[in-house]
Amino acid sequence: MGNKNKTVSFRVNEDAFEALRDIAEERDISLSAVFRDYVDALVAHDGRVRVVPESELAGADDDDEPFPPKVEVPKSFVREHERLELEAEHLREQLEEHKRYVNYLREQLEDGDDDDVIHLEDLDGEPDEPSFRLG
Repeated sequence: MGNKNKTVSFRVNEDAFEALRDIAEERDISLSAVFRDYVDALVAHDGRVRVVPESELAGADDDDEPFPPKVEVPKSFVREHERLELEAEHLREQLEEHKRYVNYLREQLEDGDDDDVIHLEDLDGEPDEPSFRLG
């Protein structure tokens, strides 16, 4: 399979269309070539393309801020974030384990006989049993 070209179409207002046509005429290329160049630049830079007028382009090298802007995060913040993610995952696993255990106990209660259940009030009424006292 070869690399097939695809067509992308969209609508722009008349003023924008005229401006794009002027750009194409100025560069002595077709209007389609303007868009192909833009799309190629967009793909090559992973979607990080900023369109600026040529008058600002000369001063663009003087900018201290790169595009896209980047923020430095302290390693301690990253480590704390990773620790919290691990802890959250551990708590999720524990919650799932407890849910399974509760379901198991419910099944045992539903399936089990009442003979296995000893009520405390039944134990108080039997005089034959020796009583024990702590203390």
